[in-house]
Amino acid sequence: MNKKFQRIFKSCELALLDVGIADCPRHRKNFTLTKAKTLSYAIQPRIETVIEKKLVGIKMQMSLGDNKTAELWKGFMSRRKEIANARATKMISLQIYDPSYFMNFNPANEFEKWAAVEVNDFHKVPEGFQTMTLHGGLYAVFHYEGSSNDKRIFQYIFQTWLPDSNFLLDERPHFEILGERYKNNDPSSEEDIFIPVKPKSVATAFPSASG
Repeated sequence: MNKKFQRIFKSCELALLDVGIADCPRHRKNFTLTKAKTLSYAIQPRIETVIEKKLVGIKMQMSLGDNKTAELWKGFMSRRKEIANARATKMISLQIYDPSYFMNFNPANEFEKWAAVEVNDFHKVPEGFQTMTLHGGLYAVFHYEGSSNDKRIFQYIFQTWLPDSNFLLDERPHFEILGERYKNNDPSSEEDIFIPVKPKSVATAFPSASG
């Protein structure tokens, strides 16, 4: 992570990568996040090479200033059972950012967000759903336990873990896998956060394959 990238996150600490729910503190007059209030995370990720995945779901364009996450998931969950060839019950929340999104950060910048499930193939896709092939690659995977509304985990990832690691942020989709233990805003909720990374040098990582 270069110095410009770090400055962006310091100036808008909650506008991190799960921006479908997070709010920019510049637009929340009653909210202040300081280092003293930051949770003391010590989560070490596993580094994995994620294999290609076929996804079926619903996507929407949104921004921090025009957050449509609730609308997106409401529409997806109401029709989820129509996807007959899902590989598992786990859901996937996925974000696609323009390469310049973080370098020229603005709460009005749009990104693409998906509510989806992994499928065996793209046969018989229900009307109104879209398909996407996640080509995979190297990811840092953080197993997070806590409310999905507490975005300090992302502050830890991008302000503490990433700068001190042997990795750089890569320009690929970011996603979260929401399994049986995911409970949204519940403090006991669990999810896996997948951050696309690339080694700072060729010899920094020895990834294991992940399905």
